[in-house]
Amino acid sequence: MNSDKANAQRSTVVGVFHTRDAAIKSMNDLKSAGFRDDQISLVGKNSDGDVKTEGNKAATGAATGAAVGGGAAALVSLGMSFGVIPVIGPILAVGPLAAALISAVGGAAAASLVGGLIGMGLPEHEAQYYEGEVQSGRFLVTVHAAGRYDEAWAILQRNGAYNHQSQAAGSATATRGTANRTSTGATSEGQTMQLHEEQLHATKQQVEAGEVRVRKEVVTEHKTLDVPVTREEIIIDRHAVKGQVASSQDIRPGEEVRIPVREEQVRVEKDVVVKEEVTVGKRKVQDTEHVAGTVRKEEVRVEQQGDVDVRTKGTTPDSANRGKGR
Repeated sequence: MNSDKANAQRSTVVGVFHTRDAAIKSMNDLKSAGFRDDQISLVGKNSDGDVKTEGNKAATGAATGAAVGGGAAALVSLGMSFGVIPVIGPILAVGPLAAALISAVGGAAAASLVGGLIGMGLPEHEAQYYEGEVQSGRFLVTVHAAGRYDEAWAILQRNGAYNHQSQAAGSATATRGTANRTSTGATSEGQTMQLHEEQLHATKQQVEAGEVRVRKEVVTEHKTLDVPVTREEIIIDRHAVKGQVASSQDIRPGEEVRIPVREEQVRVEKDVVVKEEVTVGKRKVQDTEHVAGTVRKEEVRVEQQGDVDVRTKGTTPDSANRGKGR
């Protein structure tokens, strides 16, 4: 398994620093990037010797101030702990790793640093390497990245951190360089300068973009219906009669015949019926937003004076990409 795949499966990021100030600066940068206090740990060897804290809160505060030093008040707020770890000796620690290493009763050793790092998911050989770095006076910062491994490592590396993999790669490069110098007879020692650059990281959060209200309104409209109806009409049929003798010889005025006439009338009634149904729901639509920002990076500028030959070996990431595009 290569290092990229291994890093992608890890949740714990480890960085080694030569100075306490650089380690503290990286912790503050991690907090600014959104990492919580309970995700960040610091372990370092206490150069002042064994600090006893049990039963003496005033001595604890004084020792904390002496160990942390000026300009590191943010670290004090995380809760500095002191104690003794077998093999390493007196150490100062902060964060969840400190809780795993030092018991709450007076600074007694609860576990070895190797055991604590293995418990955080590191292989044993790497845990032993980091314990050796702490023994040598280095400072160890661990981050429970929870899916943000690359971002956390970039912050640590930006502050000068190295880890087991980068140190191993540097050793291999130094070994190859030594072999080359032996073959050419050169014996001068080289110095290493790290180049840093800023990277953009985008995060997403759910925000309320608007609101849709669906309601019913009563609208009045005029409708017309054509309804066929039936009505009665009186038809008078008159025709002449000849030679017929009347049944009565009297002529009486005022005789009349009454015939009722009927017709259909329309009565309008209203019924409420269901015309349609409206279903309201939500769905997620995938869009792409373009974000941009200005980043800075460090580049090497070589200035020479006098008759000096300068030769560049190896390729930078940018030059390697340009070579592939040709």
